[in-house]
Amino acid sequence: MDPGFVHDRTRLSKASLPRRQQPAPALAAEMNRPEILSRLDSLSDERRWIVAIAGPPGAGKSAFADDAAEFLNRSSTARAQVLPMDGFHFDDELLTTMGRLPRKGAPDTFDIDGLSHVLMRLSGVPARDVVVPVFDRRLEIARAGARVIRATTSVVLVEGNYLLCRDAPWSVLHRFFDLTIMIEVQDPELRRRLRDRWFGYGQDADEIRRKLDENDIPNARHVKRTSVKADLIYRQ
Repeated sequence: MDPGFVHDRTRLSKASLPRRQQPAPALAAEMNRPEILSRLDSLSDERRWIVAIAGPPGAGKSAFADDAAEFLNRSSTARAQVLPMDGFHFDDELLTTMGRLPRKGAPDTFDIDGLSHVLMRLSGVPARDVVVPVFDRRLEIARAGARVIRATTSVVLVEGNYLLCRDAPWSVLHRFFDLTIMIEVQDPELRRRLRDRWFGYGQDADEIRRKLDENDIPNARHVKRTSVKADLIYRQ
């Protein structure tokens, strides 16, 4: 089965026209964690901002997004929410049919059209509640309708590996992002983090080595090789 069979790249409505009014800077600004949080804090609450937080697996995107949301919500719990890209994982049964289960987490194993349509709805004016899926790591499945991004939320922090990849169909997402952040981590540290992650899930040494060499590390290289320039870079 063609891995791209679920992606209809021709159905882009007028509502999906670019929201960004300014081009990305010629040189991305490298900032530390407090500086990036301050930049996010400066975003006006008079409109909704969609912020992409990208980086290779193991970079700490989820933790950073959660921390950023907590920081932005210190005075108002309705200001920021996180939309994880992992909620758009294909189900294991579908991946098995596609012959892609061993590469779960690779660029072609996500419902990119689904993510694009959610971002389109989140970009709508006036803002409204949007129900989104969330990935359950305990069950290794995406749970539909697991989170509500409220109409009152002014900053949506979208986090995921491939959000800034220049290749189609991922590139259709870029039009929705008002601010982009790339988290960069050196390869040896990435490998250590990924190894520790799988060890924490009870995997044995041989299985961890296979997951790293055949899936996680190739995915990390893909992110580094194909991502467009971000507005802000957080180098760990």
